[in-house]
Amino acid sequence: MKTYSAKESEINRNWYIVDATDQTLGRLASEVAQLLRGKHKPEFTPHIDTGDYVIVVNAENINLTGDKWDQKIHYSHSNYPGGIKEVTYRELKKKDPEFIIEKAVKGMLPSNKLGKRIGKKLKVYKGTEHPHKAQNPEKLDLSERR
Repeated sequence: MKTYSAKESEINRNWYIVDATDQTLGRLASEVAQLLRGKHKPEFTPHIDTGDYVIVVNAENINLTGDKWDQKIHYSHSNYPGGIKEVTYRELKKKDPEFIIEKAVKGMLPSNKLGKRIGKKLKVYKGTEHPHKAQNPEKLDLSERR
């Protein structure tokens, strides 16, 4: 019996919408990463993008456990001497809540060309409104998947 390998032309991609309200960041990110990668499908092939599109809404309502809002720090560097900047996740949540979810999910994807292509199928929005109504996204409750 031969091992099945999916082809780009055979892949059927769906659109899912996930509400981040009162979800824990890591648990949400791991579920979304699996959907983006396509691991929930029987035709999953590791070297081909078989995943679905995921829209995450209400990014400003995400939760972190413990004191991580003040202890977890995001670092960025301008590539100049002394150009390091640090921002706590509490400040980052006020400024750019979408970035928190994008960073968590992309950290769970492969670090190669395939991972970059998979990461482009993630759409994160601060509120409940999103411009993807034409794709008829299916509402997905992640608490039922566990």
